[in-house]
Amino acid sequence: MTKKRSLSVGVLIALLSGAIALPVAAMPSNMHVVGKANPPIGHYEFCRSYPDECRGKTGDTGPAALSEDAWRAMLDINYTVNTSIEPLTDQEIYGVEERWAYPRSVGDCEDYALLKRKLLIDRGFSPADLLMTVVLQPNGEGHAVLTVRTDHGDFILDNMRNKVLLWSDTEYTYLKRQSADDPGRWVKLQDGRATAVGSVGSN
Repeated sequence: MTKKRSLSVGVLIALLSGAIALPVAAMPSNMHVVGKANPPIGHYEFCRSYPDECRGKTGDTGPAALSEDAWRAMLDINYTVNTSIEPLTDQEIYGVEERWAYPRSVGDCEDYALLKRKLLIDRGFSPADLLMTVVLQPNGEGHAVLTVRTDHGDFILDNMRNKVLLWSDTEYTYLKRQSADDPGRWVKLQDGRATAVGSVGSN
C-alpha cells in the first residue's frame, strides 16, 4: 500500500509539473499488436553487427512497473541523450541513406533511440520493455523512437522532444516495433487513429 501511495504521489507531482501526460480516455494506454512485420533494413544490418543485442535473453515477463526511480531514469536519459547528441542524417554522417549505430556526438533519430535503449538497460530495465519503434510524422515522413512498456502504458522517448509522453498523446501514426518476445523480430501495430499499417524507413 505504501509503495502504491508513493507512486501515486510521484505521478501527481509529475503531472503538476507538466512532465507526464495521462492517456486519453478514448485511447488504450498500451499499443495493440496485430501481427508480424519485416524489420527495417537498418535494424537488420545493426543486428548483424551486434548479434548479442538482438537475441532474446530473458523473454517477455510483461510491462515494467513504473516506479518513481524508473520514471526519473526515463526522463533523465531522454533529456541527456537529446542534449548531448547533434542531429544529423545518415547521409551527412556516413554518406549512406540508412545506417543504425550508437552515436558518439552526432546521430539520426534511430541512433538516439538505440543509445537510450542501451542506457536504460544499464539502469536495470528489461530489453523486452525497450522497443525500437517506427512511426509516421504528420508530414508523412518516417521517424524512429523508443517505446518503454510499463504498467502505466507505453511511453515514448523521442529525440524531437524532452518531454516523455504516452504513445497515444503524440502526433505520430505507429507502424511497427520490435517484438517484446524477441528483439530481433518486429511486429505490426494498430494505434486506432489510422487504418494503414506499413513499413517505412526512418529519418
